[in-house]
Amino acid sequence: MTDIHEIDGKQIPAQLKQIAKWSKLMDSQFRIPGTNFRFGIDPIIGLFPVLGDLIDFVISAYLLLAMRKNGASGRVVAKMCLNITIDGIVGAIPVLGNIFDVFYKANRRNLILAVEHFDEGKHQGSAWPIVLPILLTLLVVFVLVGIVAYYVLQTILMFLFPSGTL
Repeated sequence: MTDIHEIDGKQIPAQLKQIAKWSKLMDSQFRIPGTNFRFGIDPIIGLFPVLGDLIDFVISAYLLLAMRKNGASGRVVAKMCLNITIDGIVGAIPVLGNIFDVFYKANRRNLILAVEHFDEGKHQGSAWPIVLPILLTLLVVFVLVGIVAYYVLQTILMFLFPSGTL
């Protein structure tokens, strides 16, 4: 893999060069001739159900851990986790997920976050302003799913046992 010096006009710090190589491989290694459109192996490995998604997740997690090892703040790590989660959830949908992977480029987004963090001092601080709303949203979703499941089960049981005896 060739050395990468900048992303979106921002210089890549030395400690992120190896991560930049992997990010490029996953998200922008290839160019469609006659265009500026780039894609990586992420949507290609995503063609293999489950295994492709697992490989993509492992590589993304490795890049995230490497950035954390280099001193990324809790806030930037939370933003990176959100990118990986969105990529993983939508990427798991057959066909749509592969198309999404071509455009979303989670590893590239995470590299940009890391460069902004290390060189520009952005994304400093705690992860809680990002994590807490996500946790609260998940809690609301799980409660709503539980309520709907209760009423669906109750309706099914009433249909199966109309006299109310089980």
